Amino acid sequence: MRTLCRALRIERSGYYAWLKTPKSHRTRSNDKLTSTLKQLWMESGCVYGYRKLHADLQEMGVDCSPNKVARC
Repeated sequence: MRTLCRALRIERSGYYAWLKTPKSHRTRSNDKLTSTLKQLWMESGCVYGYRKLHADLQEMGVDCSPNKVARC
């Protein structure tokens, strides 16, 4: 860890403090959306693209843009 922190020019204490900070609301929301998308994609036989995944999310009542689905 020391070598990595030295290469990135950060303090080890700062790195460990960053690890302990809770995830933001947006990060938690994105993680939940990503897991839902992975589940839908696996159920489709790994063939759905972002347009069909977006349509499935809309049917489920999840409101998000097609661009966000494509990014996740």
